[in-house]
Amino acid sequence: MQMSKNKYWIAFSSIENIDSEFILRLYNYFGDIELAFNADEAEFKNIDGLSIKRAENFIKARKSINTDEKFELVQKRGIDFITYDDERYPELLKEIYNPPAVLYYKGDLTRVNFNKTLAVVGSRKASMYAKEALKKVISGLANTDITVVSGLASGIDSAAHQLAIENGLTTIGVIASGFDYTYPASNKHLYEQIENEYGVIFTEYYPTFEPLKYRFPQRNRIVSGLSFGTLVAEASIKSGALITANLTLDQGRELMCIPGQITNPNTEGIYKLIKNGAAIVTETEDILSTLGWQIEGQLGLKLPSMPELSQTEAKIFEVLTVEEKTFDEIQAETGIETDTLLTDLTMLELKGLIHKFGRDSYKKDV
Repeated sequence: MQMSKNKYWIAFSSIENIDSEFILRLYNYFGDIELAFNADEAEFKNIDGLSIKRAENFIKARKSINTDEKFELVQKRGIDFITYDDERYPELLKEIYNPPAVLYYKGDLTRVNFNKTLAVVGSRKASMYAKEALKKVISGLANTDITVVSGLASGIDSAAHQLAIENGLTTIGVIASGFDYTYPASNKHLYEQIENEYGVIFTEYYPTFEPLKYRFPQRNRIVSGLSFGTLVAEASIKSGALITANLTLDQGRELMCIPGQITNPNTEGIYKLIKNGAAIVTETEDILSTLGWQIEGQLGLKLPSMPELSQTEAKIFEVLTVEEKTFDEIQAETGIETDTLLTDLTMLELKGLIHKFGRDSYKKDV
């Protein structure tokens, strides 16, 4: 019976000029999604708060919809979904204003702990400082039962997902389009990592829906709505991250901020939030304290393995820290000859274990 009803949820969500609020208003009135989809036009006039304009748009669109075809397209794409009346639908998400009527997803839901979800958001043009600060904070959660939620955008979002993977955490990516699109295209590998091994990608959008500008703010309510708290790593006054922060407060969830350099325009939003009462996060314990969490080990996740190192590479890696050291300082501490040291530093860079800064400074990257 439920499978036969699902095609009506999918058909509703395939109409671009209505939203979940409209769909759920009809569903709650009729108590049955099939009845809601096939309702007579006259019945809509009895529904309190229903937008007449959207009702007209729906009635017009409904005439050309083949519910079986809409459902089959999703199945052919290999896309899974959860409807609002599905017992698997995240309870936390039901608490927000305008929860999505349908959540399309790729990945394995059993990987995700919906009872310990942390949203991480920030600037698309993230500074190195913000990324390093986020790395410090998330590494303290390594191999626990916490799930990191973000929006799979460039900058802080991408860093949050990647750091979750590197630290053995599950992660949820929430995208602002249907699954026919990968945005940004540079995150294709990250998409694949999450859906194949490390978590789940969610979207409320039918597969053919494009990543249009207005859909990104809409997506943000799901990022915060899935999460018990939101950590903002960097945000300008006018940014998507600040929208998510405000949504977090509207949803009655905990808001936390990593303080940044006051000379960076992307921290103006951070300090505005802190002045208005957001919790300050400078270490992992601040997150756990704010959310009242005890952390437990998580089974079944595979931490990326450490590359094999030669004896001299291991010696260099041991003396490097997250603070920069010059070539001369490294040589003084290791006693390695110049040619060998140059070669080994290059190899450590290629293995993704260190970063080079300027002409001759290096720091550890893991």
